[in-house]
Amino acid sequence: MLEIFIQSMLIGYSGAMMPGSLLTYTLDQSIKIGAKAGLLISIGHALLELILVILIFLGMGQYLGTAFAQMTIGVLGGIVLLFFGISMVKDSYLGKVSIDFQSEADDKHGNILIGGALVSAANPYFIVWWTAVGLGLIMNAYNTLGPIGIILFYLGHIISDLTWYVFISLLVSKTRSFINLKVYKIIITVLGFSLIIFGAGFLVTSAKIIFHYF
Repeated sequence: MLEIFIQSMLIGYSGAMMPGSLLTYTLDQSIKIGAKAGLLISIGHALLELILVILIFLGMGQYLGTAFAQMTIGVLGGIVLLFFGISMVKDSYLGKVSIDFQSEADDKHGNILIGGALVSAANPYFIVWWTAVGLGLIMNAYNTLGPIGIILFYLGHIISDLTWYVFISLLVSKTRSFINLKVYKIIITVLGFSLIIFGAGFLVTSAKIIFHYF
């Protein structure tokens, strides 16, 4: 029982610690609202993963892993990340970003939670991982302990995401008070361009799949 939980948590950390669009989004929101950003983003991410675990267990994994699904997710995800990235760069360029962290702490937290789910869903490799690796882990957990095994697997996985992103947010929140407006704009611009690059990469990958099959 403990083995399933620990294995899931360790594998979860190996994925969570990899640089990507979700980490970039977490850094951006952590600068704006502090440590609570990591918690909100993790919850949004965990809710999406719960839906995926249920769908995979119900037999939808084979469809999520198809080239058509990867292409669709890649196109939609690329557009979402491009929108987020361009918005960040534009706001920084137009001077719409503020260093007044106290007022930004009242930001709509529900939007950040949804953003965590959207940024996760925008990554086609996220779906590929769950259908290729996650499916095997889920079935192994189920064959070992039945539904309890799946619950332990899911809990271990989301705990790794939760602890890592909250840790990142805590680090950022401890240093953000030393950031002046000029540095803040540069950081937002760099993070925005990072999301644009991720989004463009997803669109290029999807285009290759389209050209290969059509």
